[in-house]
Amino acid sequence: MKKYLCILTEINLFSPSLWLLPLLTLLACQPAPESKDTVEEFPAVTEVDDFLWSPESFADKRIIRYQIPGFDQLTLSQKKLVYYLTEAGLAGRDIIYDQNYRHNLAIRHAIDAIMGNFSGQRDGADWEAFELYAKEVWFASGIHHHYSNDKFKPGFSQAYLEGLLSDVGVTLTEDELAAIFDPAKDNKKVAQEGDDLVLASAVNFYAPDITQAEVEAFYAKMKKGLKDDRVSMGLNSRVARGEDGKLYEQVYKADGLYGEAIQEIIKWLEKAVSVAENEPQADALRKLIEYYRTGDLVTWDEYNIAWVKATKGDIDYINSFIEVYLDPMGLKGSYETIVQIDDFDASSRMAKVAENAQWFEDNSPVLPQHRKPTVTGISYKVVTVAGEAGDASPSTPIGVNLPNANWIRAEHGSKSVSLGNISHAYNEADGPGLLNEFVNDDEEKARAIAHGQVAGKMITALHEVLGHASGQLEEGVATPGETLLNYASPLEEARADLFALYYITDPKLQELGLIETDEVGKAAYDNYLRNGLMLQLRRIEPGQNIQQAHMRNRQMVSNWVMEKALASGAVVMPVRDGKTYIDIKDYGALRTYFGELLKEVQRIKSQGDYEAGKNLIENYGVQVNKAIHEEVLQRSESLNIPPYGGFINPRLVAVQDAQGNITDIKVEYPDNFTEQMLEYGQKYSFLK
Repeated sequence: MKKYLCILTEINLFSPSLWLLPLLTLLACQPAPESKDTVEEFPAVTEVDDFLWSPESFADKRIIRYQIPGFDQLTLSQKKLVYYLTEAGLAGRDIIYDQNYRHNLAIRHAIDAIMGNFSGQRDGADWEAFELYAKEVWFASGIHHHYSNDKFKPGFSQAYLEGLLSDVGVTLTEDELAAIFDPAKDNKKVAQEGDDLVLASAVNFYAPDITQAEVEAFYAKMKKGLKDDRVSMGLNSRVARGEDGKLYEQVYKADGLYGEAIQEIIKWLEKAVSVAENEPQADALRKLIEYYRTGDLVTWDEYNIAWVKATKGDIDYINSFIEVYLDPMGLKGSYETIVQIDDFDASSRMAKVAENAQWFEDNSPVLPQHRKPTVTGISYKVVTVAGEAGDASPSTPIGVNLPNANWIRAEHGSKSVSLGNISHAYNEADGPGLLNEFVNDDEEKARAIAHGQVAGKMITALHEVLGHASGQLEEGVATPGETLLNYASPLEEARADLFALYYITDPKLQELGLIETDEVGKAAYDNYLRNGLMLQLRRIEPGQNIQQAHMRNRQMVSNWVMEKALASGAVVMPVRDGKTYIDIKDYGALRTYFGELLKEVQRIKSQGDYEAGKNLIENYGVQVNKAIHEEVLQRSESLNIPPYGGFINPRLVAVQDAQGNITDIKVEYPDNFTEQMLEYGQKYSFLK
């Protein structure tokens, strides 16, 4: 329920299971107005002057760096807390590789060995192809693309790879080699269409021979036996088949699946408890440790309640198996961590959003019975990221709203954050190339430059703080994961997008002093349609339909609204010199259409209307307009702007005295993606 995944010049607003997401292309990318303490073999880059924001690009990705402003102002105890939480996150790095695909860890270990130790010639077409493949695997935490879910195609032969493996003394099994070189084997990480989504998906949440029907029956039976059917059933487990043919869960816990990594996570979390800023924060950390030890999902809920209530202090974190986007059944949580420091000034400016949550809920265009009578416990902060791991790295969200359990959100509230230094890094790394090419006219361009960043921040806040926290299910309706199945994620992101889009042009925002002019909302509408209808197609291969949940959301919203807007004349699509543009004539009419669709999407969620949800996504969100797609690819090619971005993390180094006591935590800024991946492989490989 979250994630604003920034795709370089396009910002994907939402869940991670964050991974949010309207894709705000250049709104946030316009120029802003005026264990071991260290690994010595990897060079440290500590100078921040003349900071190199984007050191390299490869394939469809750009590598970016971010800074941790204000870290030196923290107390030693706070620095240690950030350090321990960051180490805890990195300790679980192997988990996301294995969750993504059963052969990923063996393949990554082989890649690490070759990239670190190969003694032969590192040149020529084959080596360059292998090096590219290695970077792709590191970036995606596996052999499938992090966004399209398609398997990477190696540009080298099996014989060449076997020669590399022989040089470093590593072997891969026939099945592991087939995973790399057989294009038909496990070629889609997460399937969104077909008769059996479980069998068609390569993700490692279910043993390879288990069918969708078996999973559905298994969890339907389990639910009947639950003492509390509100628990996040199946969240922290893999489903396997026993010798008797029956299904059972392999639970992620200290003495269960991923136990070696989880024990290391616990070690660092225990250190974090010792330097917690206050008792509620310490209590939440203790409850998280208990959850990791037991794997008990009631404890998971207790932890989330404690975490939501722990709002004091300057340091916070996200850690565990959270977002369910990578599971075709929408049950299994992917491992991710984000460690964050409060940006006090920015948080205070945006606090008015959360403070007025009840007004926004009461005035929402949804059916009255689908509004929450009382909105409780919402907090919103702008934060500075200090470290990320798992599904949040290298490709990271720019906004997060948790927890995901609807009943906890309704009864206890939620936390929303915008990752301020991540957004800033994106802004610094890129320029206005796409805007110049696709903007309709000078007026629209000037609006984007003048108001785009404010619009992006407000859309993020409205989406995360209010959109995901809004609405309620009708009595007796099961969770969206059970009722809407594989359509739950795109519909949830659409609901949060639509809430933000509806309110971004509301006079209430100016009344609260959050924006100064109507031009902010217009900039948001310009950008949303430009991305939803055109720019996000840069990430789709010719002839392919849209598979990824957030992309389906954006196209569904844009197509549904455009169908009405083109018919009424509220929007026109002029063609000049063979290039298509979007020209909004009536922004008020667009707001009405966004409100109508929000009402329907909320009804679908509140009533669990699977057929209506399916029809919205399939009819408006899946099929690609081939002519527009071809045009977008042609117009984008010369700009040489990769559609995806991911990050090199800063390195936190503990400084110790002669007795081994930590006296300071220093921040270093590595600038080489390959070196960081090899360093991580050396320090944080706890699973084989």
